[in-house]
Amino acid sequence: MRTGRPSQEQLRRNFESVLTNVLSGRGVRTETGLDSPTENALWAIRYAFPDASDALVAAAYRAFAGQIDGSNAAAWRTEMDRRIAERGARPRPPGPPGPPADRGPVPRPGP
Repeated sequence: MRTGRPSQEQLRRNFESVLTNVLSGRGVRTETGLDSPTENALWAIRYAFPDASDALVAAAYRAFAGQIDGSNAAAWRTEMDRRIAERGARPRPPGPPGPPADRGPVPRPGP
């Protein structure tokens, strides 16, 4: 069992190994340390097998570069911030009021 995050060298080896797998028709294995955009690009190659284009392979390399330079994570954080802000801007649906702030002591059952 691995502890901590994989090094950049380990990530590179994992990416190259998974790329080789998907180009030969196998799937993307789990626990590689690759992020979702990179895995999605690799799955696109697998689903295109045996006709994976050079453009799909180039997209996988771009996605992996985004993982290494942190731009994939930054894009994810930006999207999450946008979604959270959007949810906060929505009016709350009408409904019963919540519980009162102070409900007092909890009644105990009789003997």
